[in-house]
Amino acid sequence: MKKALIVGINNYPRAPLNGCINDAAEVSSYLKTHGDGSPNFAVKLETDVPTKAKLKALIEELFKGDSEAALLYFSGHGYTDATGGYLVTPDFERYDEGVSMDAILVLANKSVIRNKVIILDCCHSGAFGTPATLGQVITQIGSGVTILTACRDNEPSMERDGHGIFTRLLLHALSGGAADLTGHITPGSVYAHIDQALGEWGQRPVFKTNVSQFISLRKINPPIPLDVLRRLTEYFTAPQDKFALDPSFEKTNVKDATPHITKPYATPENVRRFGELQQLEGVGLVVPNDTRHMFFAAMESKSCSLTALGHHYWNLVKAEKI
Repeated sequence: MKKALIVGINNYPRAPLNGCINDAAEVSSYLKTHGDGSPNFAVKLETDVPTKAKLKALIEELFKGDSEAALLYFSGHGYTDATGGYLVTPDFERYDEGVSMDAILVLANKSVIRNKVIILDCCHSGAFGTPATLGQVITQIGSGVTILTACRDNEPSMERDGHGIFTRLLLHALSGGAADLTGHITPGSVYAHIDQALGEWGQRPVFKTNVSQFISLRKINPPIPLDVLRRLTEYFTAPQDKFALDPSFEKTNVKDATPHITKPYATPENVRRFGELQQLEGVGLVVPNDTRHMFFAAMESKSCSLTALGHHYWNLVKAEKI
C-alpha cells in the first residue's frame, strides 16, 4: 500500500498565496492513479490547514503503520531562522511560525514505512534534512527517506500564473516528462527533469536521499510496447552487433510499386521486424548506419546498431529487469 498526504495552503491572514491549493489538487490528481487509470497512492488532500497542531497531527498519521510508501507534499509558506526551518500555517505568530522541519524529519526517520518521500514547494525548503542541532550544515536522513525541495535554504520559492514554478515542473514530470522507456517515474527522474528546466540564476531545487533503490512514484503507458523492447536481445545478440538490412524489410518495396523497387521484395516477416526496429529507433535505442534514415538503410542494404541508450536497455533486458 502507498499513501500520500497532499497539503496546499493559500489562506494566510497577512501574506496570502494564490497557487498552493491549485498545486495540491493537481498533484493529488496525478498521484491517485497511474497513467492507465489504475490505483496508485491512497491520497488525503488537505487544503488551508488552519493550525500547526492540525498539520502536525496529519503528518504524524502519515508516517504511522507499515506501508510500502508514504509521501508528503506541502505547498505554502516556509520559514527559517537560527533554530531551523518551518512549514508555516495560518495561525503563525512570531517565535511560533509553524511545524518544525526537524520534527517532521524525526517522524520520517523513525517510521518503519519502507519509502518516505517528502516534496516541499515553499520558501527555504532546502533546509529540510539538515537539522539545526547539527548547525544546519550536515544532512541527516534515515534509511528510505527521499527529500525533494523547490529551492535552497536561503531562497524563495516563486509562484507564476496560478502555480508554483517548481510544482508546475513537478506536474509535467508526473504526467510523463520524467518517465523512462518502461513508463516508470521515480524521485530521481523527477529531480533530473526539474533540475534541467530551472536556470542557474533563479531558485534551485534540492535533492537528498538515503535509499538503495528508487520507488516508482507513478507509471504511465510506455512510449514503446514492452514486448518490443524485450526483443532487443533477439535483434542484437550482443550489444555491439549490427543488424543487417536489405530491401525486403521495406514495406513499400513490392513488385508493382514505383519508384523504389529492387530485389529482394518486401516479405511480411521482415516488414514486421523492420517496423519494430523503427519503433526502437523512434525512442533513441537504434540508429541506422552510414545513412540518415532507416528507409535508406533498408533500400541500400546497410545495417542498424544500438545507441549508448540502446546498449543500456539491452543490458536491462538481458538481466531480465524488463
